[in-house]
Amino acid sequence: MSGLYFATIAVLSLAGFLLVRSRAQAIATVSGGRASLHSLPLYHGLLAAALVMLPMLAVFAIGAPVVSRLAETRALAALPAELTASELQRGAALRELHNVVAGKVAGEPSPEVAGAARVMRSVAATGGLVVYAVGTVLALGGLLWSLGRVSSGFRARNLFERVVRVVLLACATVAVLTTIGIVFSVLYETFRFFFDPALKGRPSVTEFLFGTEWNPQAALRADQGDIKTAFGFIPLLTGTLLITVIAILVAGPLGLFSAIYLAEYATPAFRAWAKPVLEILAGIPTVVLGFFAALTVAPLIRGWGEGFGLDIASESALAAGLVMGMMIIPFISSLSDDVINAVPQSLRDGAYALGATRSETIKQVILPAALPGIVSAFMLAISRAIGETMIVVMAAGLAANLTFNPLDAVTTITVQIKTILVGDQEFDSAKTLAAFALGFVLFFFTLILNVIALVIVRRYREQYD
Repeated sequence: MSGLYFATIAVLSLAGFLLVRSRAQAIATVSGGRASLHSLPLYHGLLAAALVMLPMLAVFAIGAPVVSRLAETRALAALPAELTASELQRGAALRELHNVVAGKVAGEPSPEVAGAARVMRSVAATGGLVVYAVGTVLALGGLLWSLGRVSSGFRARNLFERVVRVVLLACATVAVLTTIGIVFSVLYETFRFFFDPALKGRPSVTEFLFGTEWNPQAALRADQGDIKTAFGFIPLLTGTLLITVIAILVAGPLGLFSAIYLAEYATPAFRAWAKPVLEILAGIPTVVLGFFAALTVAPLIRGWGEGFGLDIASESALAAGLVMGMMIIPFISSLSDDVINAVPQSLRDGAYALGATRSETIKQVILPAALPGIVSAFMLAISRAIGETMIVVMAAGLAANLTFNPLDAVTTITVQIKTILVGDQEFDSAKTLAAFALGFVLFFFTLILNVIALVIVRRYREQYD
């Protein structure tokens, strides 16, 4: 039904556009040319297409979830009570019903499940027809309204631009509300992690933020012994900062200096192929970089360390940081290059007129003028490094060691979030909710970094008239 629905949207939108535009062109021909129309025939057609498309999309966006929810509710109600006694049973039954409806079940389902699947299929089909009918009626209404409004004095362009502004505002609102929803969902689960009295093994805020041991595992059986559960955040923070610092020490100078060379020294021919080649690094999947770190960089570092008598772990922060630095070089280089090229040429000409050399112009004029963009590039690279997971998993390991030694194995916040949430989880345990607490602290930490960057930019930014 969804395919038919969207095909109908496409056909009616195109038909409305062509029909209303042709009508506007006919009126223009009779009235003495397009100059007699307030709006071009194109805008009349676009307005008609918008008034056909938007109502149908709105009906689908509202109706499809409602129909799906109604079908699931009716199907669950048709099952025996013993199959839906608990939340876990209802979830399992619902998955089985969807598989039966989709024809993904091997063999014959039980009579109860088959009957409930027929109910789900019937409700979904009926609801789909209702959604299709309502959307089509509204679309045809918009098309007829557009046809009736076509005239030489109709302000189709103004109305279409208002429609576009409303759509853009709606998109911006959805983006903002989505961000707010993400923050509040993480905040709610974090609050449960710290303050839910029914949660066993939960730490206090102080124990979480200043604890020096991290072990979210708990004994599931008596023969596993006494496993100490600890939710200390400090080892994860030090591991994250250690790998990020190594990555920035690698990517910062290489990225910034390459940007300066490409923007100020390189010939156009060299820049034309060097910049795309450099940006290829940004397109390499992180799992490939993780393999490179684990199979090539880490053994090289370990062999180098043995030559100097150093004891280097098979998985080390140094290996992960070096490869992560390679990964974020394009973020710094490309963005810094664009920012440096955006500095007005008049500033360079003025510096040269005063007798400054090229290097003096770069250091004293161009870089201060481009400082806000360069800081933004570094902050984007730092955020990318903090959020990286696969490279750390494959090259630095999962051990939550409290160390500042880059030759030891460490882990990061994002790696632990991934580890905790892998597989089926019970969202009423301290172990699972710890992932949300880590996510909230990581979000707050990134926010602090952005605030620091804004302060630095405002303090050292050069102002030009």
